Amino acid sequence: MSELRIPGRYDFVGSFLRPEALKKAKALFTEGEITETQYNQVVEDEIKKIVAKQKELGFHIITDGEFRRSFWHLDFMWGLDGVAHENNGRGVKFDAELALLDDTYLVGKIKAKPHPFVEYFKFLKQFEDEDTIAKYTIPAPAQTFQQMIVPDNYETTRKFYPTNEELIQDIGLAYQDIIKQFYEAGCRNLQLDDCTWGAIVGDAAKLRYKSLGIDLEDIKQQLLNVNNLALQNKPEDMVITSHICRGNYHSTFFNSGAYDSVADYVFAKENVNALFLEYDDDRSGGFKPLEKISSDKTVVLGLITTKSPKLEDKETIKKRIYEAAKYVPLERLCLSPQCGFASCEIGNKLTEEEQWAKLALVKEIADEVWK
Repeated sequence: MSELRIPGRYDFVGSFLRPEALKKAKALFTEGEITETQYNQVVEDEIKKIVAKQKELGFHIITDGEFRRSFWHLDFMWGLDGVAHENNGRGVKFDAELALLDDTYLVGKIKAKPHPFVEYFKFLKQFEDEDTIAKYTIPAPAQTFQQMIVPDNYETTRKFYPTNEELIQDIGLAYQDIIKQFYEAGCRNLQLDDCTWGAIVGDAAKLRYKSLGIDLEDIKQQLLNVNNLALQNKPEDMVITSHICRGNYHSTFFNSGAYDSVADYVFAKENVNALFLEYDDDRSGGFKPLEKISSDKTVVLGLITTKSPKLEDKETIKKRIYEAAKYVPLERLCLSPQCGFASCEIGNKLTEEEQWAKLALVKEIADEVWK
């Protein structure tokens, strides 16, 4: 495993469409028709199958498809002391529909405790071999920070944290603890999923924050601060990457805009080993901001969309890789889909077969570009 390249030259973000057996078991469990033990057995059986499929396709990275969670980010937050949640039927407005998400908010100070995701990782790790390494995905510290300062949560958060700086301190320390937990469990490939940078790019974000009387540059610095605080004391042999997204729910998106306005922060100064970047359509802007990437980072180009079943043209993708190489050397570039296939359990609008075709295309292109 130590000789495997991380990220892989051909990689993926992490989540996969939930198989029918898993969806059926979840419904039966929710309705009280099967026990938690029976449900968990189905989950583990389906994780074994999804890992086998990743290996069959020739990938050197394996994940559990995020099969144990409902939401890519909130389930993790529920594993922190001081965080509670409830389903009120509300959500977040995306471009084409309402993303139905549990309300997640503070009921006390944020602290780390033994996190269930670490146990989930241990189950995945048993499937590592000489050709594969397990990757686990969690929301970035900035994502947890943002969740607690959204307008609906602002007053509640202020009961426990009078300032953002105090909130940042506790989130950063909690993540340091959890990163240590993952490391001690044998994790050497941890991915921080982060929609915060994607949410503050573009003119719409500028207007939104201006209307709230908030200096957007202050927010950018706070996002950088909380992420980098969490990464302090990171073990040298642990690769921690960040996936930056503009929202991915049922094949729709939250925001649009190029990376130019955040590149001086996250590209230049965030202390991760690599960035998985969304570049699958015109909403993402051009490659010029990549010139701000610090020389110690790898860039994983998310050029293949997970929002549509249509397969990309291979030569067009190759051309785009070489365009990006004008700003970051080719040897520091990799290829992946722009996001997961099911950031939330509802999944995107394509079939499992179309999902696998997308990954096969990623590998085929990468094998030809990096011979």
